[in-house]
Amino acid sequence: MQHVLIIHEIDAYPVWKAIFDEAADIRKTAGEISYQLLRYADDANAIVHFSEWSSLANARRFFESPELVEIRKKAGVKTPHFIYLQELESGVL
Repeated sequence: MQHVLIIHEIDAYPVWKAIFDEAADIRKTAGEISYQLLRYADDANAIVHFSEWSSLANARRFFESPELVEIRKKAGVKTPHFIYLQELESGVL
């Protein structure tokens, strides 16, 4: 499986979340399969978006697209940090 971990600071979670939800269809069309949203325990505006993708190439193309750059601006995202990951193993304990 292919995953992307995005860490970013946002201006305000409610605004960011509304725009994130509005983009669900374009994320799905681009190849996002599933996601988790997390935040830092001590900072409500430090968001972690962990997602599974059909391919890392699709994820890179989406996250680097001019359309998404504009969406991030509208959502109040500050300097996102992208980490592209390939799963080695998973399990449940």
